Amino acid sequence: MKFIYPAIFRKTEEGSYQGYFPDLECCYAKGDTLEEAVDDANEAARCWLTSELEEEEWMLPPVSDLKDLELKEGDVVRNIAVTIRFYEGWDE
Repeated sequence: MKFIYPAIFRKTEEGSYQGYFPDLECCYAKGDTLEEAVDDANEAARCWLTSELEEEEWMLPPVSDLKDLELKEGDVVRNIAVTIRFYEGWDE
């Protein structure tokens, strides 16, 4: 199953990038370049979603509409797609 959540990336004063997911609580990413931060965001979202789905009573948050995101000047938004394969008996 594919999950797609928006991530917001901001350039720091040092020139690196930090990102966060408005919908995934405490899910952050960082990198020296935007590309590295996006790669880190993919891994962070995969870990967050996998962890949530391992809970007995999991609940995934709804996806924010891009027009509802509160952005600052210079912010970059990327939709991060994570594919998780479910196996027979995955919820047991």
